Amino acid sequence: MSKPIIAIVGRPNVGKSTLFNRLVGKRTAIVEDVPGVTRDRQYGDGEVLGREFLAIDTGGFDPAAEDKLLAAMRDQAEIAMAEADVIVAIFDGKAGLTPADREITRLLNRGAKPVHYAVNKIDGFRHEPLVAEFWELGVDMLWPISAQHGAGVLDLFEAVAATLPEPRQGQQEVGEDVIKVAVVGKPNAGKSTLLNQLLGEERLLVSDVPGTTRDSIDTWLEVEAADEGSPARRYLMIDTAGVRRRKWIKSAVEKISVVRTFKSIDRADVCLLLIDATEGVTDQDAKIARLIADKGRGCVILLNKWDAVPDKSDRTIGEAVRDVRASLGFISWAPILSISAKTGQRAHKIMGLVDATEANRRRRISTGELNRFLDDLVQTHQPPIHNNRRV
Repeated sequence: MSKPIIAIVGRPNVGKSTLFNRLVGKRTAIVEDVPGVTRDRQYGDGEVLGREFLAIDTGGFDPAAEDKLLAAMRDQAEIAMAEADVIVAIFDGKAGLTPADREITRLLNRGAKPVHYAVNKIDGFRHEPLVAEFWELGVDMLWPISAQHGAGVLDLFEAVAATLPEPRQGQQEVGEDVIKVAVVGKPNAGKSTLLNQLLGEERLLVSDVPGTTRDSIDTWLEVEAADEGSPARRYLMIDTAGVRRRKWIKSAVEKISVVRTFKSIDRADVCLLLIDATEGVTDQDAKIARLIADKGRGCVILLNKWDAVPDKSDRTIGEAVRDVRASLGFISWAPILSISAKTGQRAHKIMGLVDATEANRRRRISTGELNRFLDDLVQTHQPPIHNNRRV
């Protein structure tokens, strides 16, 4: 089931990170710091009034020049409107109302998502008059808060929880026997092409109206069983929505893809990590792989565009696999397959690897089996001696 997303937006130093930490709480650590195009942004799981969600601190930007600042605010607003279910916009009460605050309010009000406007750094009654000028924004409600001290924060969180969407009924009906598969990778790695190849049909993998749907489009995939008479295997292919509207691509595609990737990994059992074989493993590939490992999901690494790798020889695949293992040693357990999503080369082997990966992920090791493994390990690699005794 997909968790709703709460995005926190605002200028630098208005208290976004402080509010974010209160929102995710002490029970859940920040999941990952994922670099975007300008600054790092943080992601974390949280719960308010029994409702689980994914919180995003949209990060900072370079405020050196006003025109750059306003452009960054527009970029943040687009990301929030595209991916979030609920938006919390924060202003700095002590700094007063700024042109950037006016711009982001204007943009957020154009969208269809619920927006909660909070004036931060209102640390007591003597600061409450600072809220007055923010009513010039024409919003229905302003929440005076102190993210640092907690004043007013609970009221804001209750209002946010009240506007979180309910889980879609269709997602709740997915049985445990269904493997949920997310196709993830950096932009232009071939995700949409692979999905078309696996689904056996040409699909329009574009959601070009931000704010009209809460979740990515899921698609059922049925694969006939190898044994005659056995039922077909069903898979739920997650995040088949593909790219966003074309006019956003230059400014926000990488940021939006990070949010969508995180959301897909969170819902999946097994992730198909597409790596462009013509480029090798990049920093962005490694960050996505780390998200998969940290979430405890299964992973199949697909070296896509293998047909475009020049001057291949018998040693090329072995060298490519060694390079991947060297760069992604923390998921050394993940199988690697070279494919071409465009031509379908070896695509028929993918779902078999998904089955094997999920079976391994669900495997439970008995205590006796674990003890035998540890005994064998100790016999093979004796512990060091300290003060004439084995450690």
